[in-house]
Formats: sequence, C-alpha cells, structure tokens
Amino acid sequence: MNILLIGSGGREHALAWAISASPLCDRLYVAPGNPGTAECGENVVLDIANHAAVADFCKLQGVGLVVVGPEGPLVDGIVDDLAAAGIKAFGPSKAAAQLEGSKAFTKELCAQFGIPTAGFARFSDEAAAKAYVAQQGAPLVIKADGLAAGKGVVMAETAEQANEAIAMMFSGGLGAAGAEIVIEEWMIGEEASFFALCDGRNALALASAQDHKRAFDGDTGPNTGGMGAYSPAPVMTRALEERVMAEIVRPTLAGMAKRGTPFKGVLFAGLMVTAEGPKLIEYNVRFGDPECEVLMPRLRSDIVPALLASCDGVLGSFDLRWSDEAALTVVLAANGYPGTPEKGSVIKGVKRAAAQDDVLVFHAGTQEKEGALVANGGRVLNVVGLGRNVSEAQARAYAAVDIIDWPGGFCRRDIGWQAVKREREG
Repeated sequence: MNILLIGSGGREHALAWAISASPLCDRLYVAPGNPGTAECGENVVLDIANHAAVADFCKLQGVGLVVVGPEGPLVDGIVDDLAAAGIKAFGPSKAAAQLEGSKAFTKELCAQFGIPTAGFARFSDEAAAKAYVAQQGAPLVIKADGLAAGKGVVMAETAEQANEAIAMMFSGGLGAAGAEIVIEEWMIGEEASFFALCDGRNALALASAQDHKRAFDGDTGPNTGGMGAYSPAPVMTRALEERVMAEIVRPTLAGMAKRGTPFKGVLFAGLMVTAEGPKLIEYNVRFGDPECEVLMPRLRSDIVPALLASCDGVLGSFDLRWSDEAALTVVLAANGYPGTPEKGSVIKGVKRAAAQDDVLVFHAGTQEKEGALVANGGRVLNVVGLGRNVSEAQARAYAAVDIIDWPGGFCRRDIGWQAVKREREG
C-alpha cells in the first residue's frame, strides 16, 4: 500500500526508516518531511492543518494508511476527519488525544479510575495558584494545561520559581496553553518512558526507554523536548513493566472506553519510579521524540502490520520482536535552544558519521540550502549508537558525534549516565 507519514522531526525520520523497510509499503510520502526522510520516501508539500487537503491528497495518490507523527494534528482531530473521508489513520481521535492535549483531563481521569499519579490541583486564576504555592511550599511542578511544544513544564525548586512560572503562563507566555494550569507535587524517583500500542481495548507493551529532558550535563538547565534517550531502560524490569500495564495502562484504556472515547494509537506514559511504585507523570499520545529514535532501530518485526492492527482493533493476538541490543541517541541542538535557536549554520560530516558501523543519524531540524546541510530548528540531529549494552551504544554514538563538524550546535556529553553507572556496578 501507499503510506503517508505526517511530520518533520527526528521521530518522523525514524518512523520513515522503519516503514520504508516494510514489504507492505509500496510508496512512502512524508509531509512535510526533512532531508533525512527524503532518503526513505518522497517529501510532499501539504498544509497539514487543512485536513480536507490531506484527505484529497490521499485519495489522489491511493494512500491506504496515514501515520500521524506529532501531537498537534492529533489534538486537532485529523484522525476523525480522515476517517470521515474513508481513510485509515494511525493515532487517537480528537477526544482521546485529550490525554496529551489537556493535563487537567488526564489528572481527572487518574483520580476517577484510581491510576497512581502525583497529587495535584487545577487553577485558572493566578492569585489562587500563588496562594496554593504559599500554602504547599516548594518544590512543586507547574504545568500548562495545553500543548506547549515540550516547554509547558517548570520544575520549581523554590516558591519564587513557582510564582514566576505561574505569572509567565497566565500572562500569555505560552499562549492559550497556559490559560489553565496544573500544580503537582514534586515526585522523587527515577524517570522512565513506557510505550504501549493500543487498539481501543487491548494494549501491547513496546520496549522501554529513558530520556534526558534537561538541556545540560548533570541534568541541569531548562527543560527541553529531550536531549537524548536510550533503550532498554534498566530501571524498567519485567516485574515493573507488569505493574505499569496492570496499574496504569490497562485502567487508562478501560476508563477511556467507559467514557466513550476509546484510545487507539501509541500511548506514551512518562513515569516516575518511586519508592511506592510506578506513578504517571503525564501521557503523550504519539511516539516520543527522541525515544522513537532508539525504539525503531531495536524493533525486529515489521512495523506496518502493527500499526494496521492498532487501527483495526485486532492487537489482542499480536506480538512484536525486539533486538537484545541497546540503542542510545544523542541530540545535537542549535545554540540558543531551548530558547531561540540560531538557524542557518552549516553542518558538515553527517554522512561520514552515519557510515560508521552500528550508527544511524536521524534528521530533525535540518534543511538543504545551496547544496549544504544547515540548521533549521532547535533539535537538529539525532545520532544513534547500537551495542551489546548501553555503555557500548553510548561509546559508538559519541564517536560518531565527534565526526560531525558543527560549531553552531551543542549536545550533552552524559546521555545514558544512569544506565552506564548501573552496568559498571554490575
């Protein structure tokens, strides 16, 4: 079949790489794509916000499956609109995508169905939110209710930081996303990313991953969309995986179905593994970025039948095979990120880095200009290393990073540090 993949980041390059390898994929279109996805299929210019135009393109090109990469179109209801036009699309409906589109929606679902998560309160008034901070004391986590491109969460270690974040959000610093906020307790533990493929009733656990949200080494600096990730995450033991499925994922699926908004697509649970057990930090309703860049290289099964089974509600008898290898990705970001990134700087050595053994390079914010590869976003490249363990994958990824000549960018030099420490301690 012909397949249309929507998106332009590192996640989409990794998905394009996996989808294009499927015998079921005749032609792969990517809208809008990037220079990396152009090597896997054909990049097309489409206004993704114009769902009717996307449907028309699908009909014209005989597209049998649309795979939606980013959260924005999902929250905007693209899956519903494509379904109404008779086109199969992988991802949740607009109603089900509220699991990511509204932090408050998810917290209320957790409260209703007994899903373990941080204690919280909702606010649409700045004075009331600040009064709550004064009453609770720091540290606290301040979250914009709506989508904020990975920048809607502030880890406030002091009351002053909490009040600054509240003022920023209510003054329009994050646009409509900050019109309502959620204030949560600060959970202590180790973070992990857990992914499950869902078909409305059944959930199939995918491989675990762990990402690094802070911009700088030692988990310092501002929050980002993610500066690197690795898979598998040693913290996610088989026993813990079973608990996550039983206590978090399955109750969520059952709750969403009970509410009349069954969830189909990939459910990405951001978890905190606390002394009391796993707790939900937040849900995303699509593959993580950069987690997707370490999941796809480890997937041994054909991804396309799995995506179709999710759409068709037949995941119950499905299984996926994963490599025992570890994968680790290092994000190369443009100077200035996560603030205003510097665009237009020339990047050299990418093809040479990608040619190394057990290395992949996925493009994100890149652009080809006058024969040169230039930076065109905040997170620009994902350099992936594969190995027998995280330590080996890390060494290969950083050896490839060092081949890339790009003074206009930076990266963390400690991606995977927790897993490497675990491996060294045996």
